[in-house]
Amino acid sequence: MSQVRVRFAPSPTGFFHIGSARTALFNWLYARHTGGSFSLRIEDTDKGRNNEEYLRLIYDSLSWLGLDWDEGPNPYGGEERGEYGPYRQSQRTDIYQTFLQKLLAANRAYKKDGAIWFRLLGERHTVFDDYRKKEVEKVKCDLVVIEDRIRGRVERMEDEDFVIVRSDGNPVFHFVNVVDDITMKVSHVIRGEDHLSNTSKHVLLYEGFGITPPIFAHIPLILKSPEMGQGKMSKRDKGALIEEYQQHFFLPEALVNYIALLGWNPGGDREKMPIEEIVRLFDLPSVNKSGAKFDHKKLAHLNMVYLLQQPTKRFLALAKQYFSTQPNGPVATSNESYFRKIMFFSQPKIKSINELGPYTVYFFTEEYPIDEKVKAKIVNKGDPKARLTELIAALPEADFTNDGNIEAVIKALATAHGLGFGDYQGVARLAVTGTNAGPSLTAIFQVLGKERTLARLQRFAAVI
Repeated sequence: MSQVRVRFAPSPTGFFHIGSARTALFNWLYARHTGGSFSLRIEDTDKGRNNEEYLRLIYDSLSWLGLDWDEGPNPYGGEERGEYGPYRQSQRTDIYQTFLQKLLAANRAYKKDGAIWFRLLGERHTVFDDYRKKEVEKVKCDLVVIEDRIRGRVERMEDEDFVIVRSDGNPVFHFVNVVDDITMKVSHVIRGEDHLSNTSKHVLLYEGFGITPPIFAHIPLILKSPEMGQGKMSKRDKGALIEEYQQHFFLPEALVNYIALLGWNPGGDREKMPIEEIVRLFDLPSVNKSGAKFDHKKLAHLNMVYLLQQPTKRFLALAKQYFSTQPNGPVATSNESYFRKIMFFSQPKIKSINELGPYTVYFFTEEYPIDEKVKAKIVNKGDPKARLTELIAALPEADFTNDGNIEAVIKALATAHGLGFGDYQGVARLAVTGTNAGPSLTAIFQVLGKERTLARLQRFAAVI
């Protein structure tokens, strides 16, 4: 087993978004690539904003994405996994107190104004701060050098003592983050670029405890797509929340594939990659420094590619899951064979599972909508009523057990009247489906059956 130990440490204070999912994924990929361990740690010290519903969303989203954790809370109750717990910061107060006492005893921390401050080492002097409009104490310290695995050498300056425990007794993020990473033996801290500004404080805290810092790797920001504007993608932007993709029946493997490529370059121009190959190729040096633009259209296309390649059994399961969420869904009212036939020729035509409802509605009800724009175009071309009348007369003799036989009857009818197949197709499709798109007309006739097909043709012929 590798000595690599990484962690994902979300806060249950809001919805689970793309940025968090990618941070979790990159940590998970690195652990799986190196044969290391991936831990889930819940940073729930913000009592005013923590929410158990958001915590459940973290568990559910990670599980849906397939990002299983080796150590961390058990979302279904029972004991935690791992020997470095507890894995919720709210349960680690005694550990923080122990480490705080170490700093106080070593004179690396002191109390002031009800809070506890971390003491920097170096010559001290006071200056007037124009922004804060007061005298402040500065410390002449050496540069903090961070050898980041992605960004290279980063130099930062810390020149003021900083708070590690607030006046209300709650420890701040910098302190608990470092203590947790020490006690959980984290070897690599892989997190968003926005945390780079915190890292110098963390390095100094490690030094204060006399411990070598872990390896840092700061991944690039996810930027808005061009149509969404400029800047970092936020939780309020379209497509930012993982929950939305679950609700819209995206395939989790497609989403994982897409977000893996947000800031990571495996080489070449491949887009669709199985997770096993992503794990094999993933490494920190191949993560980009520059921001990665989120493109919802590319994600939707990749999801469509995955959907088209699903085995029939999986596609049927996904379709049933989708219809089970729809009011008066057809699964409960149709037989299995009928449902399978419809899904078989729907799969190559749809771009996402949630298109199945409108795409197949006319198979499951006689109250299907008629597209008025399509109707206006078709009824004003040629003699649609005559074509329907001819079809109604010819189709009773057709063998509906095979759509090839149906096609032969329509072609013979067209030849007899000096017309083409298309002269019948448009108005017949509109009559039986309400639209001008979908599977082949003869396949629709065959699945609907002779009685329902003729009834629909007759009903439509009576109103045009």
